[in-house]
Amino acid sequence: MTSTIRLALVTAAALAFTSLHALAAVTADEAAKLKTELMPLGGEKAGNKDGTIPAWTGGYTTPIPGEKPGGRRGDPFKDEKPLFSINAKNVGQHADKLTDGTKAMFGKYPDYRIDVYKTHRTAAAPQWVYDNTLKNATRAKMAGEIPEGVYGGIPFPIPKVGAEVMWNHLLRWRGASLQFQGTQNQLTSDGKVVLVNDIVIDQQMPYYFQDSSLEQFSKNPEYWMARLISTNPAMRAGEAYAARRQFDGEKDQAWVYLTGQRRVRKIPNPCCDVPAAPTAGVMTYDEIETFAGRIDRFDWKLAGKKEIYIPYNGNKLLQPKTDAEVIGAHFVNPDHMRWELHRVWVVDAALRAGQRHQAPKSRYYCDEDTWLCVLADRWDANGQLWRTVWSASFVAPDFPGTMGGAFGSNDFIAGAAFIGNLYNSKAQQYPIKPRYADSVFTPDAMSAEGAR
Repeated sequence: MTSTIRLALVTAAALAFTSLHALAAVTADEAAKLKTELMPLGGEKAGNKDGTIPAWTGGYTTPIPGEKPGGRRGDPFKDEKPLFSINAKNVGQHADKLTDGTKAMFGKYPDYRIDVYKTHRTAAAPQWVYDNTLKNATRAKMAGEIPEGVYGGIPFPIPKVGAEVMWNHLLRWRGASLQFQGTQNQLTSDGKVVLVNDIVIDQQMPYYFQDSSLEQFSKNPEYWMARLISTNPAMRAGEAYAARRQFDGEKDQAWVYLTGQRRVRKIPNPCCDVPAAPTAGVMTYDEIETFAGRIDRFDWKLAGKKEIYIPYNGNKLLQPKTDAEVIGAHFVNPDHMRWELHRVWVVDAALRAGQRHQAPKSRYYCDEDTWLCVLADRWDANGQLWRTVWSASFVAPDFPGTMGGAFGSNDFIAGAAFIGNLYNSKAQQYPIKPRYADSVFTPDAMSAEGAR
């Protein structure tokens, strides 16, 4: 079955489920497919017809040779060579497997290149996450904009509407408690690289506390919290940011500590197209890690599933010891990016009546195995393709899982770009941490840590 036919068939099925309100969970018979034809997180277990996408056989869960827990990560596929490369001269031959934004990169930058490698289905999670995903399948439903009956696993492994796919992205498996250090970089239109932030990030997902339960979590559905401390550049050293997200986006909270003012300020609207404090305002809040926004700003349409080339298994990007080796003038150095052919869910977002946003139309491409939305394209109010947004993933068998790492965007109109969460100069790359105290993610703790 071709990707076009598959897209049409899944689209037709999805159109039967157009309401976002009080959607019922899938039947027990449908959920049973998570033990047969679907992998435990919801992706199709079988490969594609021509063998370019292999079957999922359990993911990558064995230690990477030479990798030390909590340190720098290795590359399990370091000896592989690209199958082929796509450039401005041959992009037309591969257009059916490229997003609009990816094709626009070739038009904007003649030296842009994609190296396509053999596809590996590395996605994995602990067994208890698989068990919770199976439970979610038959008890989860959308109550308006908010998921109900979900905890500790992918909420909608067999999605019926676009909003469910986006919640799968927001609630994807990425560990419960972890830390990472990374740089955030702006690439100006004339090719200059500007370090906007060098940060230490503590992150926690109570949604994935193994010793909790649906009943306990439902009492306070805060699913994600983070604290960021800036160490560079000098003008930003000591600044701090904390945030807590709930299922009800109206209750999201965020605070920023500015050393010059020596006080904590609550951010009134840490959402949507507001410039994001962790990126010094270069990206918007809902572009971090491709999408970190609120569901209620858009109407979501599940357009189906498609085979496309996406950044994947990007441990190669983690190997250079300096950021300078991986940052080009307008995009990540293609020598260090790995692209593979994968099936993705395609979700269209259209600005809801009565709402406002700089990008009234967007399209998201979300990996069927990890649920990470790896690519997105955004159009401005004039209908112009404005930005393409991306997230690279890497294999982390200690979790186990395939995690989102570096992310960024390219602005086709302004010519600027952003590359965030580069771990190259750091001794630790996404280590697992013991559970943090809840008080870590509060304004008081942020102030104490951020003060010079």
